[in-house]
Order: sequence, then structure tokens, then C-alpha cells
Amino acid sequence: MFRLLIADDEMIERAVLYKTLSRNLGDQCEIFQAENGREALKVYEEKKIQIAILDIEMPGINGIQAAEQIREKDKDCCIIFLTAFDEFAYAKKAITVRAMDYLLKPYNEQELMLVLDEAMRQVAGDRAASSGVGQQLSQDTEPEGGDIRMTRVMEIITDYIRENYMYELSMQELARMMNYSEAYFCKLFKQCFNQNFTSYLTEYRVNMAKQLLAEPTVNVKEIGKAVGYGDANYFAKVFKRITGQSPTEYRLETLQRG
Repeated sequence: MFRLLIADDEMIERAVLYKTLSRNLGDQCEIFQAENGREALKVYEEKKIQIAILDIEMPGINGIQAAEQIREKDKDCCIIFLTAFDEFAYAKKAITVRAMDYLLKPYNEQELMLVLDEAMRQVAGDRAASSGVGQQLSQDTEPEGGDIRMTRVMEIITDYIRENYMYELSMQELARMMNYSEAYFCKLFKQCFNQNFTSYLTEYRVNMAKQLLAEPTVNVKEIGKAVGYGDANYFAKVFKRITGQSPTEYRLETLQRG
């Protein structure tokens, strides 16, 4: 069982999130709650938390400060910020503590669950090979030239993911490839694609898997590896999260329709 912490000073929001996570992850995670940063640190210490979902604006010790203290003691804890504050300064601070993701309220449930699936994978230590380096853009400069410049940025990102989705990819790696800071890239990606990096990459991989599943002679486990998932069980879990079906169920339905 993974040990997961929710820290939010808003009781109703915390209760709704707890219910959502219990419904989706109750058989995989032991879920703890805290109503402020100080309590979050106490629970983290006592329960040896592996995944922390932190609000930022909390009384006393805020989410950023709590994350900083967690990170001083633990380089592996997956930290996810879930906040109503769409401030670039916050996103930048979040990156300094190597937060896995920065999500805005009101959150999209599927996007949140994809991020948590990835967090559990990272905690479990499922690592694959990394890929190479591509083009670079100027460091932390706002895209100039309006839509033309933004379109070019989107093309570079899209091309890179298309060429490397079958490898282990991270938002940090792609930011380095484009010579952006991670905080700026996080903001830029959201502007370009209207979703976060983890969600976009997962949906892309699932779409590629769908194409391979239409070929009845290709083994399902091999399809998972071909789209970037070394663990067949994790691939099946992510695929079902997106489509509502296991890869095998999807293949049978597709073949029956054909």
C-alpha cells in the first residue's frame, strides 16, 4: 500500500478530495489528512508519507514551506501541489522543491488520477531508458511574434514527444531540451496544450497503443513496452483509466466492430 497525504485547510475541499481518492485508489493507497502545513509535516514524519498532495495557501506553515522541509529530509517523496492560485511565482517555487506537478483547482479528476498513477509508478521505482536531446529555444523568454512563435513552440514539443514517447520522458527533461527553466516550461506547456505534461503524454501513449491493438498478431505486453510502459500491469491500469476498458477488452471490441 502506498502512503498518501492530503493537506488542505479547507475542510470541505479536503473531504471531497479524500472521497475521490478513496473511490479511485482505496485498494492501493492508505490516505491520511492534514488541515495545515504543520500538521502535514507531523503526519509525514509519523506515517512515512510517500506521496504528498499539498495546498499552498495554508495558515502557519504553508504548502511551499512544508514541501521544502519534506524535501530536505526526503529526495524521493512525490510532491504534488493542488491550489487555486494560478501564480507563476508559486509555480516557480514549486519547481525549486522538485514538485512532480502543479495542478489548479477546480481540478479535472482524470488529470489528477493520471498524475497520481505516475506518482505511484515513480515511488515503485519503475524506470526505463531516457532519450536524447533536441532543439533549443531562448531561456525563459516569452514567445515573441504572437501566434506564429507559439505555434513553433507547439510544433517542437509535439515533434519531440512523437519521436520519443516510447522512452522514459519527464517534464524536466523536455524543459532542459528546450533550454527553458522547469517553472517557465510548466506554464508554457499548459498554455499550449490546455493540460499538464503528464496527462498529455499519457493520452498520446494510449492513442498509439490503440493503433497497435488493432493489429491482432501483436502481443499486448509488447504493445505496452512499445509505447513506453515497461510494466504490463501499469500499462493496463493507465489504459483503463483513459478508455474505461482493459487493452484486451478494447482489442476484442475493435476486432468485433471490424
